[in-house]
Amino acid sequence: MAHEMAKMSSITVRKLDERLKKQLRLRAAKHGRSMEDEVRAILRDATTNIEQLDVATAISRIVDPIGGIDLELPTRTRLNEKTAHSTRILLIIGGGIAAYKSLDLIRRLQERGARVRCILTPAAQRFVTPLAAGALCGERAYSDLFDPQSEFDVGHIRLARDTDLVVVAPATADLMAKMAGGHADDLAAAVLLATGKPILIAPAMNPHMWAAKATRRNLAQLAADGVRVVGPNSGEMAERGEAGLGRMAEPLEIVAAVEAMMRSEGPLSGRRVLVTSGPTHEPIDPVRFIANRSSGKQGHAIAAAAAAAGADVVLVSGPVDLPDPPGLAVVKVETAEQMLAAVEQALPVDVAVFAAAVADWRVERPSGSKIKKVGRPQQLGLVENPDILATVAHRRSGRPRLVIGFAAETDDVIANAKAKLAKKGCDWIVANDVSPETGIMGGDVNTIHLIAAAGVESWPPQSKNDVARMLVERIAAALKEAKRR
Repeated sequence: MAHEMAKMSSITVRKLDERLKKQLRLRAAKHGRSMEDEVRAILRDATTNIEQLDVATAISRIVDPIGGIDLELPTRTRLNEKTAHSTRILLIIGGGIAAYKSLDLIRRLQERGARVRCILTPAAQRFVTPLAAGALCGERAYSDLFDPQSEFDVGHIRLARDTDLVVVAPATADLMAKMAGGHADDLAAAVLLATGKPILIAPAMNPHMWAAKATRRNLAQLAADGVRVVGPNSGEMAERGEAGLGRMAEPLEIVAAVEAMMRSEGPLSGRRVLVTSGPTHEPIDPVRFIANRSSGKQGHAIAAAAAAAGADVVLVSGPVDLPDPPGLAVVKVETAEQMLAAVEQALPVDVAVFAAAVADWRVERPSGSKIKKVGRPQQLGLVENPDILATVAHRRSGRPRLVIGFAAETDDVIANAKAKLAKKGCDWIVANDVSPETGIMGGDVNTIHLIAAAGVESWPPQSKNDVARMLVERIAAALKEAKRR
């Protein structure tokens, strides 16, 4: 049947009311086709999916005995019913060498039933073409904010709204800066500013650009705005001899983050959760720093468990050798002062969990060059770092409903944790014994005591993932109980 239709020399469109004619004109303009070519495209779509319909019904609705076309609205509705519940993803491809991975990402998303549309920034077209992206998506790729074929009915607003999720991959430093600053000078930036849908970015850039103060500020602002982040990863860069943190997450990692974001139902749905994790590194000179043995495993596990429970999660992480949990915003910092700034940028939140092992002290005047041995010990002047837990717990306005601290102790665990609870002004303290013989610091098992004003709850030894799930369950129950009051 499709072969016979392809042989038609002309098509007559008739028996359409004005509403359907308008829909056909809009669809044809959107795809840059004539109305006749648009009808041919509709026929191809119909015949491709013909096995999903009753054949006699489909034929009677599409082709009449003399070769004319009768486009009835019920036909189009039925053809769309099968995909009505598919995830609609708008993929914005930024201008970086990692753009080639985005073509694979399209396929990976489609394999999981997603419907993908593409926008290419002007710089992205230096690396991949709209033709390649459009061929994989099955419809035209968009690139021009002032495209007369789509903007006559405000196409960028339609793109911003007619989706379930916006994915930016690769998210270059320039594109992140535009997002953080609210720019709208090209199609991608305008859509990102106009959308009210969830946004996931996969940063990709040179390690020096990723570590730049401007990028860190932009990332913190995006996290505060609710933008989720996946990656970047460490590894070799496109430039010869360059390596470090800045490689775009692999397509399957991005897909996992998308799936995690779309699984939004859970006991913490609609809640915003902040988690800190890992150590901080306080510089002595360019090659030395003050730190501790925290691996970040417990903090990362809590962030992942909160996201799995449906929360909108911001993870502020010190230097760790762990992959970013998928489907949440990750802000990476080095020092205690940077962590405090990122935490304050992420507020307001419903729950704040301070699992990071923040260094208590920093060098007052770090050296700008490597300190050499001169035959006598060097004197390092130390100053106290800001107390992030106490700062947030004692806020007069914008204090989270639930503030949770951690107490890593080696002696008198419960007594010291109770004293910390009173001093810091938080609601709960998660206390554990980190003596070397326990293997907790850096290990995969934890034994904790949950300290609150109401008393002490001691949990059995279990994996850090199980600890995270139990803690999230307690958080959800506490918020639910508070709502009843």
